[in-house]
Amino acid sequence: MTEVDPSLIALETLDRTSPELWPEPIPGVSGFAHLHTSFQNKSQQPWNGPLDKEDYAQMNYYGSLSQKELIAEVKKLYDVAYNLGCEEAKEMTRGKYLHILQKKKNH
Repeated sequence: MTEVDPSLIALETLDRTSPELWPEPIPGVSGFAHLHTSFQNKSQQPWNGPLDKEDYAQMNYYGSLSQKELIAEVKKLYDVAYNLGCEEAKEMTRGKYLHILQKKKNH
């Protein structure tokens, strides 16, 4: 075995044990998400079902693209996902400050 240059060793650890999706604790998010999840059973999840005509058409479309076209499509999807993430972060921050996700107190 070759010796690894010590300057290339990353001392950072990736902890993937936490099920939390949110970078900061927002009161009520976990309970809110759990109550409003429409797919409680794995067999009901749409990606576990059979493929339909639209799925096959999408696979054929991506299969017919050249490498450069496919890379462009992936970049478009990445941009859409990034913008969606930014919008979600804004809305979650707004919800946090408006206390939308907090449980109602019984008087």
